[in-house]
Amino acid sequence: MLRLLRLLLLLLLPPPGSPEPPEPPGLAQLSPGSPPQAPDLLYADGLRAYSAGAWAPAVALLREALRSRAALGRARQECGASCAAEPGAALPSQLLGAPHPVSGPGVWEPLLLRATLRRAECLTQCAVRRLGPGGAARLRVGSALRDAFRRREPYNYLQRAYYQLKKLDLAASAAHTFFVANPTHLQMREDMAKYRRMSAIRPQSFRDLVTPLYWAAYDTGLELLEQREAALALPQLEEALQGSLAHMESCRAACEGPEEHQGAEEEGEGSQGGLYEAIAGHWIRVLQCRQHCVADTATRPGRSFPVQDFLLSQLRRLHEAYAQVGNMSQAMENVLSVLLFYPEDEAAKKALNQYQTQLGEPRPDLGPREDIQRFILRSLGEKRQLYYAMEHLGTSFKDPDSWTPEALIPKALRERLREDQEKKPWDHQPPQQKPLAHWKDALLMEGVTLTQDAQQLNGSERAVLDGLLTSAECGVLLQLAKDAAQAGARSGYRGRRSPHSPHERFEGLTVLKAAQLARAGTVGRPGAKLLLEVSERVRTLTQAYFSPERPLHLSFTHLVCRSAIEGEQEQRMDLSHPVHADNCVLDPDTGECWREPPAYTYRDYSGLLYLNDDFKGGDLFFTQPNALTVTAQVRPRCGRLVAFSSGGENPHGVWAVTRGRRCALALWHTWAPEHSEQEWTEAKELLQEEEEEEEEEDILSRDPSPEPPSHKLQRVQEKAGKPRRVRVREEL
Repeated sequence: MLRLLRLLLLLLLPPPGSPEPPEPPGLAQLSPGSPPQAPDLLYADGLRAYSAGAWAPAVALLREALRSRAALGRARQECGASCAAEPGAALPSQLLGAPHPVSGPGVWEPLLLRATLRRAECLTQCAVRRLGPGGAARLRVGSALRDAFRRREPYNYLQRAYYQLKKLDLAASAAHTFFVANPTHLQMREDMAKYRRMSAIRPQSFRDLVTPLYWAAYDTGLELLEQREAALALPQLEEALQGSLAHMESCRAACEGPEEHQGAEEEGEGSQGGLYEAIAGHWIRVLQCRQHCVADTATRPGRSFPVQDFLLSQLRRLHEAYAQVGNMSQAMENVLSVLLFYPEDEAAKKALNQYQTQLGEPRPDLGPREDIQRFILRSLGEKRQLYYAMEHLGTSFKDPDSWTPEALIPKALRERLREDQEKKPWDHQPPQQKPLAHWKDALLMEGVTLTQDAQQLNGSERAVLDGLLTSAECGVLLQLAKDAAQAGARSGYRGRRSPHSPHERFEGLTVLKAAQLARAGTVGRPGAKLLLEVSERVRTLTQAYFSPERPLHLSFTHLVCRSAIEGEQEQRMDLSHPVHADNCVLDPDTGECWREPPAYTYRDYSGLLYLNDDFKGGDLFFTQPNALTVTAQVRPRCGRLVAFSSGGENPHGVWAVTRGRRCALALWHTWAPEHSEQEWTEAKELLQEEEEEEEEEDILSRDPSPEPPSHKLQRVQEKAGKPRRVRVREEL
């Protein structure tokens, strides 16, 4: 037990001098000098004012709730740093493994309690000075409200209130701030599109008020490096690294708050033992939270996964940039810091030898960066304790870092952890493209031929495949689209003018709506079943071609038809679908493609499976990032699939459909299972239920008076719950 308590005490003191994070823009204190009020009460009052249409009070209350929440985080971080730096704050040497440790049963307890009480006294007094009497308890919020702030929900209400107050630039900023963290929020996606069409809103108003500034510095630094402007990139990269470390300190300070213990109690994970079990349990949760701060710092808002080795990647770019400007001493500091993470990194060792040669003389005074040394030593100490608890107390710990030395992990755990890692290798490293023979064999098994590869299409990660559908299958799907369109008045499937061109009519059908119509007898069931089968066929081939080592999931499937409107095609100059990319916002002026909302950032691969060619125009084309220079063009035909990666490397558009009706199955795939298409599963279950019911009817006597389709549709919708409104997305 003494050994465990010593381990628990090793990291009691956070490092002093942590920088203060800036307050989010636009959230200036409304009552200067006064302590912040309770954020839960402010938020509740703000929502009441919002519901009553009192827009100005709602804005004031919601902003003050955000400021109050931020003030608590800053106070906790500053108090922790100042108390750790006070004279006499160091732990007694006997508890830290001194040469002559105190002996005797229970002798160490007074030392531990005295250090704990002194720290608690300091933190309490500091909180009173910063937050007022009882401030720490008054500003504490429950898990539901913490989640609301984490999802940035106050900004959703703020954007609406600002809009009602005619403050459009502030509304756009609040909307963008919410949308960055909630890229799948459909209503906000529509609102963002409206804001972008408003000429009164300045482009710079679409800014994120919450995302830490180090991300902007990091992106700017990378852009400057690509432009070979190392001297200009260095200040940005240094700012990004310091901002990343500061954000990590802020995150770690939050781990020491009562919310961690409160959250465990709410989830029923609180300690069931005595004093020492409670101390150990709480400390382990704090350490787990602190270790997660690495992933939190490396995850962009709205993204599901962190940037792998985020700090390490910044150090690599720093040492390369310093070398480019001739600052070899700084280059050595940063490459030595890289070697702290991976001591056997061949590229780093080679760079180190080059820098030493250019310096011309040994420099024993040069070593790794002090901030990185502190980070690694502290992190390794925490990991050591967590692995100890994992081995001896049965706790869990998922190490966020790939650089953790294997020697630090207890032998009893290594094999188990290795097996867990081997189950999903794509969680730890990007997939490697398999050789041509691998995916070519996979395609031949399906009777599919490769018509054009990326080289023939003058690009990267794009291909044209033929033979995915027979002419009969194309006919079944075309009939499905036609029947659904004719049933539009009853089903909610309505053709309308295309959102991309006033000269075309747009019709769209999802897999779930097709299954519902088939269940009601409005369209043929073979067509709805084939729609499901074909979408899975496309997913399988796309994965075999582009991502053999990493599973792809369907994220959205849409049967889309575009028809030329007669009498409106003369002197037509527009496109059926303007040039765009599928998972990023394309800026033709700069050639950049920003993977951020309102783009569907989780999409990784796109596919278009064509059903016919009896129309004029409607060819798909790829362009350079300027959206002007056409690099390749593809003519639709039955059973032809155009598949490509969804990023800025594949800008594409569609020429105008000037005669006839062009139909295609549009599909998007994702590596993220949380973004897989739920409607696809629901549609499959719905069709399976119908087959099972028909089998039961065959066993029983047949009903001489079949149920009318309209009644059947109503019964199906009642069985599934509230009827769904058809979602027609603005897609290719």
